[in-house]
Amino acid sequence: MIGASSANRRYLALWFPFLSADRLRRQPNGFSAPPDAPIAFVEKVKGALRLAAVDPVAMRLGLAPGLALADARARVPDLAVADHDPAADATLLDALAAGCGRYTPLVAIDAPDGLLLDITGCAHLFGGDTGLAADAEARLIRAGLTLRHALAGTADGAHALARFQTAPAPDEAAAIKRLPVAALRLDPEAETGLKRAGLKTVGDLACRPLAGIAARFGADAVTALRRLLGEAESPIIPRRTEAMIRVERRFAEPIASTDYALAVLTELATEARARLEERKAGGRRFEALFFRSDGLARAIMVETGQPTRDPAVVMRLLRERIETLRDPIDPGFGFDMVRLAVPVAEPLAATQLKLEGGAIHEAEIAALVDRLSTRLGRGRVRRFRARDTHIPEQAQLALPAIATATPAAWVPPAPDEPPLRPIHLFDPPQRIEVIAEVPDGPPHRFRWRREAHEVRRYEGPERIGAEWWRRKDGAVDQPGLTRDYYRVEDVRGRRFWIFRHGLYSEKPDPGWYLHGIFA
Repeated sequence: MIGASSANRRYLALWFPFLSADRLRRQPNGFSAPPDAPIAFVEKVKGALRLAAVDPVAMRLGLAPGLALADARARVPDLAVADHDPAADATLLDALAAGCGRYTPLVAIDAPDGLLLDITGCAHLFGGDTGLAADAEARLIRAGLTLRHALAGTADGAHALARFQTAPAPDEAAAIKRLPVAALRLDPEAETGLKRAGLKTVGDLACRPLAGIAARFGADAVTALRRLLGEAESPIIPRRTEAMIRVERRFAEPIASTDYALAVLTELATEARARLEERKAGGRRFEALFFRSDGLARAIMVETGQPTRDPAVVMRLLRERIETLRDPIDPGFGFDMVRLAVPVAEPLAATQLKLEGGAIHEAEIAALVDRLSTRLGRGRVRRFRARDTHIPEQAQLALPAIATATPAAWVPPAPDEPPLRPIHLFDPPQRIEVIAEVPDGPPHRFRWRREAHEVRRYEGPERIGAEWWRRKDGAVDQPGLTRDYYRVEDVRGRRFWIFRHGLYSEKPDPGWYLHGIFA
């Protein structure tokens, strides 16, 4: 009996039993084999090649995943073999999940070959649960994918029905109880133990006391059974959280023009601006999704350095991103929906411009950073940010310029004073050989890069202790070493920033390092 906790929810499970083969067939020049040839995908397992997936023809010939390649070739001599590519399958599955976003924002990837959709409150837009499922099936079959689907009141129930149901049943509860115990997804030992005990179906197991099942087969068996029957919650984890603002446009007939889709996207950006104005917010991330009629979707995402709701700015960044794509947007059989989402937004209130135009200047810099980051990539344009630490090489971070988080503020230098730190730092510091050393004092002569330097003047020491509070647990008995920094000048007027790593009380023979060079 389906529990009350999940009676009001509906889930749709989509299972692609031949995902690898369907992906290979979709590639125009990716694999050469006769149309009716059996195909197997192999991977190396403990030094031996075994089948990881097969196509329908190979399955009808008796081949199955897990079989050794040598045995498979002995049974089917004309077997075509391809390397198993789980990453490519995952990419296709993610694209299918994005395409299913037309039905519900709650789409979860059921790796390695399935999707789970929480269609609660969404099915009425497509004529009910069966209408939504039929629409999804038609689109995916038209895209060349083999599909099995099932509807249930729980995610686990939909998953199990899509994979193990072989014949229709009077109702959902009866269908679930007719499933084999393999639908519980237990470990092989527990599943074998259930079968040996004569419990071959979920209904057989449901008739037994739960305490006895837990004592004999473990608590996992009870949990799986209760989730499958709807007596315990079985939520899904969506691949993406729902955006703060989302506007979309559906078309009665698919459109094959990318330019027209971009024109519609401009209208959606204007609608998103009105939504953002109501919330007194500006978007930091904008995502445009182009849904194709074959069930796939293409997502284009841009970020901004400051919150904005200007449609012209958003569209300029989106067009620049589209121009830099290696794989252009392909409408396929046409787009039947275009969506603009704002997953990240921040407060944006009216600002008073300075008389000298300072705010305008900052806005122009931010716009330049946005354009460069969009064209070159988020991590290619960087700016230095201060970090709250007194370790010199860790006092600044090179973060993406489009990011807004500022760990700490820069300490302003004293006016008319020489810099205490050199502009150029070596990371890591470079080891130097001290020729003449004064105990607990600066060296009189040192060698760096095979060149000797005679020290004429020095300032210091500036003592920097180790950050003991940042040490990991268990390292209390291994304190960091103290650094004594000196600004030294050699006889030729060159100035260096050197330090002794460790006191004589901490280390018998402390090392010397050159950390930076003054201009």
